[in-house]
Amino acid sequence: MLRIAICDDIYDARLQLRANLERLLACRGTEGIFYEFTAGETLLRWMNTHAGEVDLIFLDMKMGELDGMETARRLRQADASVQLVFVTSYTDYVFDGYSVGALGYLIKPPKPEALEEILNRTLSILYQNENKTFFCRYGDVTYRIPYHKIRYFASERRKITCVTRERTFTFYDKLDNVAEQVGSQFVRIHQRYLVYAPAVDCISANEVHIGDEKLPISRSFRQTAMLALTRAALED
Repeated sequence: MLRIAICDDIYDARLQLRANLERLLACRGTEGIFYEFTAGETLLRWMNTHAGEVDLIFLDMKMGELDGMETARRLRQADASVQLVFVTSYTDYVFDGYSVGALGYLIKPPKPEALEEILNRTLSILYQNENKTFFCRYGDVTYRIPYHKIRYFASERRKITCVTRERTFTFYDKLDNVAEQVGSQFVRIHQRYLVYAPAVDCISANEVHIGDEKLPISRSFRQTAMLALTRAALED
């Protein structure tokens, strides 16, 4: 599944781009979820609460108050891993795209082969990062969360909260299942807590410090947790 956002103030341009992308995805048997925005400001407001919920963003360069380049710069602050592509009638800023790590710069209307290349590169990047990314689903939303952004997982009955530097993600699962999925970089310190070892700032006999938060180390996990966290600190 590929989650795609299209930001363009022209309805026909959004409609045509989405139709072409849907056709290409259907040909390869890949499901696509689309989000449409008419302005950079609207997209940025949405991203403030939905970072990690989109894989690829197509940006028009010339829009209302906020142009595509400035939108891209601010998007990088909200989600550094999202793939950005400019779709525009202008070639003036083609080299500026590199400053925000753009995946491509397409001239309107983008040719099918150019869109195909963008999809290939996006899916390749997502595949390469799979073993460094946590996947979870809540309702109709699937999150892809890079490990390096995660601070810890907290469990409350069947509900898991994934705490990152920017926001929290909530989904239903067992913490045992999460621990099995993420591997040895994450350490169980309590029946309710699974921490990302590189995120731990300080360890004491009874708790770990992650940023401004203190999480308890339970007696049953103390020995294995201390060994694992100490080993991770030495390897860092």
